[in-house]
Amino acid sequence: MNLSKETISTTKYKERVLQFGEGNFLRAFADWIIHKMNQDDIFNGSIVVVQPIEEGLVSTLNEQNGLYTLFLQGINEGKQISSCEVISSISRGINPYTDYNDYLETAKNKDMRFIISNTTESGIYLEPEDEYAGIQKSFPGKLTKWLHHRFKHFEGDINKGMIIMPCELINRNGDKLKQIILELIDIWKLEDSFKEWIINHNEFCNTLVDRIVPGYPRDRIEEINKKLGYIDRLVVEGEYFHLWVIEAPSWVKKEFPADLINLNVKFVNDMTLYRTRKVRILNGAHTSLVPVSYLYGLRTVRDSVMDESIGQYITDTIFDEIIPTLSLPKAELDNFANAVIDRFKNPYIQHYLISIALNSISKYKTRVLPSLLSYIEDKNELPQKLVFSLASLIYFYKGNIDGEIIPLNDDKDILANFSNLWNTYKASQEDSYEIIASTILSNKAYWDIDLTRINGLKELVAYYLEIIDRQGMQEAIKEVL
Repeated sequence: MNLSKETISTTKYKERVLQFGEGNFLRAFADWIIHKMNQDDIFNGSIVVVQPIEEGLVSTLNEQNGLYTLFLQGINEGKQISSCEVISSISRGINPYTDYNDYLETAKNKDMRFIISNTTESGIYLEPEDEYAGIQKSFPGKLTKWLHHRFKHFEGDINKGMIIMPCELINRNGDKLKQIILELIDIWKLEDSFKEWIINHNEFCNTLVDRIVPGYPRDRIEEINKKLGYIDRLVVEGEYFHLWVIEAPSWVKKEFPADLINLNVKFVNDMTLYRTRKVRILNGAHTSLVPVSYLYGLRTVRDSVMDESIGQYITDTIFDEIIPTLSLPKAELDNFANAVIDRFKNPYIQHYLISIALNSISKYKTRVLPSLLSYIEDKNELPQKLVFSLASLIYFYKGNIDGEIIPLNDDKDILANFSNLWNTYKASQEDSYEIIASTILSNKAYWDIDLTRINGLKELVAYYLEIIDRQGMQEAIKEVL
């Protein structure tokens, strides 16, 4: 028996939220929060999910009538927490690549009020090939077209603007999204009145999200489905901890009252403190850990932090090289970091490193590079462990370990560039490691700056690449411990 409305009874709500992204994180986070608000009768709205790329889960989501099972597990105030619940906040999904008119029709819905998105760090960008006609490649392009369609349908009604809460992990994500939309309005030569409507009657909120979501428990799904009594192809697992910080005017809180119930949702005037702490320590540790631990032979976050060598590596990275770059009170940072390590050790969650590895180049730039650069500026020396992580990432993008294919998931051009580079410069070639290091570090498209201009960085990355390649990660990790 498959999970559907035939097996689970649900309440029907007006479609009030348009969501770009149908992946594990949003379903375990924002969609769960809306589900909880519906249960407490303080929101009474459902979500229409838009598939942001051509390949996705919308068809499966629709086959299950928007339903899926969420497992939340962790430790709260010293107590072990484990829950299982069918989430029913999604009404349907749309694939704009096959049903573009259905996608645009949602703009005519008078009840639509919120936009939520999570298209990864690389999702909020200006795509030069996007045009007004046809379907746009980028998320900002699709959203601009949708907002313009809504503006025209409601004849510029100031009460039909949207509250937009992007969840992409980039600094001031709402401001960035708004900036790109305004640029597209100019590029597409749309009405000045539309631009004025966007600026004055749509609220772009900067947000910060925090919940570790390992995703689909592929290795235990048969056991889980048997226990559930139905087949669910969209099971998702997450940790109990969650935090959603929303920088917005006070009236937004009244329309999205998630803080009124037992949810860790904070409406603030300035989210800088929360973002810096979380991105640099939690996300930075994740991204620093992945290539090192994966090449070492481990596959989950918990196994990594429990391993003597890798556990020491990531702990030292956090306390010795990340925390010293932050200006917040040290005691507060230490407490947060210790809590992060405890979350990594969560015995209930199998958080696979390869799932964190999605778009690792843009993640490193956003999550780790600021710490590396700040460390160099403050101490006038290279942070050995963060540089080692960068070298490990470059080696990780070689795409194989001793003949085993690494299932990399990133922009096709990025993957092709790394593959061509590693295939061209073999280990036996003199200066091959320095050439690879120089080529990657000098690519401003990856880092926004030429990293080879940092004294000694290219040489140290090349040195680590050679050790990893010739001796293996088991020996290489000893260099930095």
